[in-house]
Amino acid sequence: MTKAAPPSGTHGHDDSELAEFGYRPELKRTLGNFHTFAAGISYISILTGTFQLFYFGYGSGGPAYWWSWPMVFVGQFAVALCFAELAARHPVAGSVYNWSKRLGNPHLGWLAGWMMLIASIVSIAAVALAYQLTLPQISSAFQFVGDGTGTYDVATNAVVLAAVLILFTTLVNAFGVKLMARINTAGVFIELVASVVLIVMLAVHITRGPQVVLETNGTGAGHGAGYLGAFLVASLASAYVMYGFDTAASLGEESLNPSRNAPRAILRAIIASFVLGGLVLLLALMSVSSLKGGKLSTDGLQYVVLDVLGPTAGKGMLWCVLIAVTVCALAVHTAAIRLAFAMARDNNLPASSVLARVSPRFRTPVVPAVVIGVLALAILVVNIRQPQIFTVVTSIGIIMIYLAYLGVTAPLLVARLRGRWTPAGEGRFSLGRWGLAVNVVAVVWGAGMTLNLIWPRPAVYNTSAPYHWYLRWGAVLFVAVIAGGGFAYYWFVQRHRTGVLAEHRLEVPTETSEPTPASD
Repeated sequence: MTKAAPPSGTHGHDDSELAEFGYRPELKRTLGNFHTFAAGISYISILTGTFQLFYFGYGSGGPAYWWSWPMVFVGQFAVALCFAELAARHPVAGSVYNWSKRLGNPHLGWLAGWMMLIASIVSIAAVALAYQLTLPQISSAFQFVGDGTGTYDVATNAVVLAAVLILFTTLVNAFGVKLMARINTAGVFIELVASVVLIVMLAVHITRGPQVVLETNGTGAGHGAGYLGAFLVASLASAYVMYGFDTAASLGEESLNPSRNAPRAILRAIIASFVLGGLVLLLALMSVSSLKGGKLSTDGLQYVVLDVLGPTAGKGMLWCVLIAVTVCALAVHTAAIRLAFAMARDNNLPASSVLARVSPRFRTPVVPAVVIGVLALAILVVNIRQPQIFTVVTSIGIIMIYLAYLGVTAPLLVARLRGRWTPAGEGRFSLGRWGLAVNVVAVVWGAGMTLNLIWPRPAVYNTSAPYHWYLRWGAVLFVAVIAGGGFAYYWFVQRHRTGVLAEHRLEVPTETSEPTPASD
């Protein structure tokens, strides 16, 4: 008997890359060029990241911390270029997982996917916590727990607000990619317009020149390496923003012409974020009434906006920031779902057949949306009474994403050196002769920044009392447990089960007999 091949309809060419992995097309292709761009830029989210961690960057490195923004961009742009080349060749769900598996081996692919999945769940929680930095600034009515002065008021209220956002992203993602794309696109449009408006309004109110970015506020005094030590700590604020651009590729199975659109979306997202975000940060430093105010290192950009624009326009802008945080959390949740689906489709997660099931009504994996939402909520619950939750949770998420990215760029570099990497043809994106140099920069950058992020410094992981050794070493311990424990589970249990599940496997036509000649 001959098994049926996938129909050669409108999306036959789009599905040809999917066939290389042995998967049959199941997800509905509805996303256009702007949708994929919106997914990438909403994950990066200019207004979310800059508003969430400006206080930390400024407090740790003073105005000169601004230079970490172009530094991080150069490193992450090298990674994005590698990802764009991969997206042109392999635009599949769970991009990081499938790329690492394809370039390296199933073990490395699983570890990269596992790290990225856990990091994504942590990131959902971390992004959702940004509600606390904005809503109470708009109105004290949003401080539901206490009045904000109690030891645990802020941390507990942050969890309450974050839980509402996570419930929203779970419901939207459960109803399919079309609803998600509509909300995400509208939110990104508002965020981009608001970013431009904010840049113009800050520019109108500048009170000092751009030389402000040379001031350190004496922040290097407490570091053995002087200002370099302070700058490396402050760079966390920029490192947090510029990642997640691979989301455009992870939606490849739901996009139209993904091998052409995904690379463009990846590069446009990170470039737009760099330009707009860099201008927001620079003009904020140039326009704030005073650089000596303590609120710059506690309330951050929210304080700058209210200080420069006044309460009415300032609060209007903060509502736009709130929208940006919402679509950012939605994009992170969406990417995590596609990654979980991709790994489960290979029978590489517990209860894979359930996690990889695609809803016949919504044409999207519903169970992963719910499971990931519940796990993100669990992270919040564990940390209800932890006042240092923001930096610790954020840092852990970033570290694991940088490690997952290394799980792609490092084997890609090895493949280049061994002559085993062939970029996509037919005029699609390729780095050409620059591929090796860009790839080397991506790997060196990823390794160096990972080390910087995970270094157990009190200035990052235990900035104020109470001081606990497990907070200072929290990132090292957490990442070690997730990576070591996860891989041990894979090695002893999951690797014996891995393989594309039958219901997701591409059925290839097979010849069962020679054709019978027609009789005269």
